[in-house]
This record gives sequence, structure tokens and C-alpha cells, in this order.
Amino acid sequence: MTAEVKPSSPPLTERQEARRRRILHASAQLASRGGFDAVQMREVAEAAGVALGTLYRYFPSKVHLLVATMQDQLQHMHTTLRKRPPAGESAAERVAETLMRAFRALQREPQLADAMVRALTFADRSVSPEVDTVSRQTTAIILDAMDLTGPPTPEQLSAVRVIEHTWHSALITWLSGRASIAQVKIDIETVCRLIDLTGPAGRPA
Repeated sequence: MTAEVKPSSPPLTERQEARRRRILHASAQLASRGGFDAVQMREVAEAAGVALGTLYRYFPSKVHLLVATMQDQLQHMHTTLRKRPPAGESAAERVAETLMRAFRALQREPQLADAMVRALTFADRSVSPEVDTVSRQTTAIILDAMDLTGPPTPEQLSAVRVIEHTWHSALITWLSGRASIAQVKIDIETVCRLIDLTGPAGRPA
């Protein structure tokens, strides 16, 4: 409902951005300790040092907050990955390496990972802008790893979407205890082979 006006809102001031970062930090800390159920809006507001009404102006619901927390985590992850790019010789190898590094980062915080993934699963249309941002960030991480010499082809973008779906599904099955890390690695490496079938590779081997 109120989330629909968010995309057209003016940019945050420096003070507002600092407040937003405190809120996201508090959300991540609470989720890391107790998962989805531990993220209660009143406790987030107290931990962030903001009024409850202020918190709701930034994030209309817990799902909005946790999806935004995933945006934030992916942004940090992307920055870290850029500092040490994957070393694989093919685009498929580089993407598989990158996604497994991202997966292992989430593995270190299983409660936080579970809370963020559950929020994505529960998200309705009101959270579409935030969910779209998560998808765009994931796409950017994959495209960076591909290291293409030009714009991606429509076929490559289609492959990227399938890889995103597989990565998200693998995360869910691992969090629910239905897949091991070894199985996740096999699935990710398998789906990443689509990249080498859909267009010119990135940097030469």
C-alpha cells in the first residue's frame, strides 16, 4: 500500500541515510541471533534508536525491512567480490565460483539467511520494488563474474535468470536441510554451464 509511493520519493538526506543504515544493521543483528521471528519492529526501532512510527515510514512491514536487509547484504557482498574477482577461465566457472562464495558468506549467518529468504518468499506485490532490486543486484553480481567483452545477449540474460532461480532454490533447500553444500555446489556448477551455451564467452582463457 504505502510502499507504492516509495520509488518516487526524493533521495534521502545524509541524516536519513544514516538512520536507515542503523535500522538495517539492527535488523541484521536481530535476524542473525534468532532468525525471522526475532525481527520484531518494536525491537528493531529500539535497537536502531528510532521511534516506531519512524521505522514504519522507512519500512511499512517486517517483510519490507528484511528484503531491504537482503539488498544491503548483497551490496556488501558485491563490493567484497569485486575486490577479489573469480579466477575461472570460462564465464561459467567464474559465475559458479562467485555464487558459491556468496553462498558460503550466507552459510556463516544461517539465521540471517533464513530470515531474508523467508521474507522474499512472503513478499507480495507491495514489496515488488524491493524484490526487483534484490534481483537486479543478483544479476549484477553474475554479470560482473561473467566479465563479458560487450553487452549481454538476450540468450545470456535468459541464462542469468535461470541461474538466479536455481541459486535461490538451492538456498531454500539448503536452509530447510534438504540439500548439502556439496549438492548445492553440483547444482550451481551444472546450471552455470548454460552461460557457455548462450553466446560469446567473456575474457579469453
